[in-house]
Amino acid sequence: MDSKGKQTKELVLQTALGMFRTKGFAKTTMRGIAAEAGVSLGSAYYYFASKDELVLELYRESVGEQRALASAAMAGVTGLADRLKAALHSGIDALTPYHHFGGAFVGSALPPQSAVNPFGEASTQVREDAIAIFAEVVEGAKVPTFLRAQLPELLWLGYMAVVLFWVYDRSEGQRRSRLLIDGSAPLLGKLVSLSRLPVVKPLVEEALALKARIQS
Repeated sequence: MDSKGKQTKELVLQTALGMFRTKGFAKTTMRGIAAEAGVSLGSAYYYFASKDELVLELYRESVGEQRALASAAMAGVTGLADRLKAALHSGIDALTPYHHFGGAFVGSALPPQSAVNPFGEASTQVREDAIAIFAEVVEGAKVPTFLRAQLPELLWLGYMAVVLFWVYDRSEGQRRSRLLIDGSAPLLGKLVSLSRLPVVKPLVEEALALKARIQS
């Protein structure tokens, strides 16, 4: 894509985000986005085949921002709980500008066939990029060897739960979501530490085996 094409794609995306904020997700149409951006409807569809693809692009950009913020916040931090807390807060920081239409995005992502379903095929690359953030969390911390390979995805699933809570959090500045992160990260860190114990390790391994069977 040449520089003009990149500029047009960014214009369509930013115009769509502005309209999502002012008109709402449901009332915003691709035709309206094209008109507001001053491009042809064909051009808008060339870069984004649907509103879902616009949301997917937003998801992709937010993951990139989360990774940059998290990497900076984790520099020099070795404790799993603190590294996880940094990654989770960074994710919410990246999504904060879009909180007021987050519910509409969740509704768009719920159908299994949706292009923005975080577990769907269309989201494979951005999902892997998101999980890589939590792989970085694990790489810089002390984690039992038997748990290291699967922990990043488990932490990402936990992050998805936090995002869902955040979407519907109406407290000022989503204060409750921040409290959830600050309380749950140390708890998860302790659980990972406890997984080393002989009485706990077999249970964790059994749970991991069950997860593997479900996903196979």
